[in-house]
Amino acid sequence: MGTIPSETIEQIAAANDIVEVIGSYFPLKRAGANFKALCPFHQEKTPSFMVSPSRQTFHCFGCGAGGSVFRFVVDYEHVDFPSAVRKLAARAGITVVEKYGGGATGDEHRQRELRERLLKLHTEAAQWFHENLIKREVGEAARNYLANRGITGTIAKRWQVGYAPDEWDAFGSWARARGFEIRDLIASGLAKTRDDAEKTPVERTSAYDRFRGRIMFPICNDLGEVIAFSGRLLQDKEGAAKYLNSPETALFQKSRVLFGLDKTKRALIEANCAVVCEGQVDLISLFEAGITNVVAPQGTAFTENQARILKRYVREIVLCYDSDKAGQKAAEKSLSPLLRLVAHTAWYNALSNHFYVRIAEMPPGKDPDTLIHEEGADAFRERITNAPDFFDYWIDRASREIDFSSLKAKMDLAASLASTVSEIHDPLFRGQVEHKVASRLSIPVTEFKVLVKKPSIAPAPSRLEQVDVVRGHDIAMISMLVLRDQPSRNFLLKMNWREVLEQTPGADLLIRVLETELRTNDAASLSAFMSKLSPEDESLVSAWLMQKMPANAVEVTESWWKGLRRAAFRRQLAVAESRIKVPGLSTGDIINLQKQILDLQEQLHELSQPAGSADN
Repeated sequence: MGTIPSETIEQIAAANDIVEVIGSYFPLKRAGANFKALCPFHQEKTPSFMVSPSRQTFHCFGCGAGGSVFRFVVDYEHVDFPSAVRKLAARAGITVVEKYGGGATGDEHRQRELRERLLKLHTEAAQWFHENLIKREVGEAARNYLANRGITGTIAKRWQVGYAPDEWDAFGSWARARGFEIRDLIASGLAKTRDDAEKTPVERTSAYDRFRGRIMFPICNDLGEVIAFSGRLLQDKEGAAKYLNSPETALFQKSRVLFGLDKTKRALIEANCAVVCEGQVDLISLFEAGITNVVAPQGTAFTENQARILKRYVREIVLCYDSDKAGQKAAEKSLSPLLRLVAHTAWYNALSNHFYVRIAEMPPGKDPDTLIHEEGADAFRERITNAPDFFDYWIDRASREIDFSSLKAKMDLAASLASTVSEIHDPLFRGQVEHKVASRLSIPVTEFKVLVKKPSIAPAPSRLEQVDVVRGHDIAMISMLVLRDQPSRNFLLKMNWREVLEQTPGADLLIRVLETELRTNDAASLSAFMSKLSPEDESLVSAWLMQKMPANAVEVTESWWKGLRRAAFRRQLAVAESRIKVPGLSTGDIINLQKQILDLQEQLHELSQPAGSADN
């Protein structure tokens, strides 16, 4: 990976107000000069999560989480630092250009360049497909089909819906004319290599279009970048799948992407609930009808990665799958990753200990798109509101399919439900579900509990347990002052600070503060400095930035500095007094140690004259 220059990080920090960024995830309330909220990183009833607009930092005084806007995105989104930088850069419309030094490998260069080429190719391809649909004669049949499905030209433009002509090399010819190489068309998944054993009517090229005769739906990441496509067949063909997705590429891993999230995540946060449907048309129809807290997985069932993404935004999920066997199976498969996720994130959960999963069963032969047009948005909202809990739904459905008077049938169902309940790692939630299922099946809860296999979870270390460096109050006070007050910083920089601090335990972070060329009154400069720290050190700095500053900052800095110097002289004096007692020293060594002891005692005496608060 390349290095993102400090000046770029400062530019991105300056362009992303931390209050606006965090406020886009959950509500913040004004608290004097700062803002507060319930901490998203641990469970609490009284807000201890503070955000400072002046210092552009956040800190929780309950769990210790804290740092710059970059740290918040890293921790809340569960992404690495470069991803957080790119996300915030995209939010502000800033281009990130990484620098590559001697440590970068050729593979890293090539991966970065490939990603940039593929993003450019997908962006231009989406525009070409869209223009085929909107402007060209070749897209007339697709326009008519979409109009019949309620997707107008305005809606198609908003979602950049397009059309791939039913030709073997229409897209490839256009892309090559634009300067794209065949290797990139293949790497993007937009073209396929020809199998020599396959007899086709097309020659002349070594690749052909993957998407032909299909309505094209761009698939975007949460930044809104086009990374893949899903194509719906306009006219059914024997042996051809109705929907065809891009294969996995350097940009696209379908298990990690939720269709529509780039447009719906704000609504998800506000509703604290995600309506999950199967296809792109269903999602677009719901969104355009005003039901905007909606997403669609890239397949029929959730993956754990997709569940992890949703957990950033909501605690409740309503699955809207078709009522046929395939839809029911997809709903059941979706529950497992939603329950398993708790095992990994309960200690670091932003919203609750578990998802609350409900099922909105569609009538036979109907899907959300059909129901929206037949019943209207209000009726569909009512269907969502009244959707039963997953286990209620499962038992009700089973009661229609099995003979509940049969003990064997009932116990088979109990065993099946117990297997799913075993996926629940939160003990309180699992207990609630065990009682619910036992009650609905009319069996003793003790008997049902026997069927449930208890999960074993290794406790994750807390953020505070990971901090193994103890810093004294004097170090903390001086660090706070030189971080926030330029005259205090100037005073200390004139001192022999390195000589004193390098022999002071726990002063490593203060040394870094003094070594860096940060500007104390520039929040973006502080954010760039914090971005280079460990999470533990960044948390300490965020706490220091939240403290109230004394009116006489320079005098306080001088007082604490004298205290550090006295402590350093005392340590040196103790070492000298210990060494002079070592037997076998030469006369010269003894004289030098005696002189050193006298000098240290004299310096300590001088420093002790104005006692001040640091004497203690």
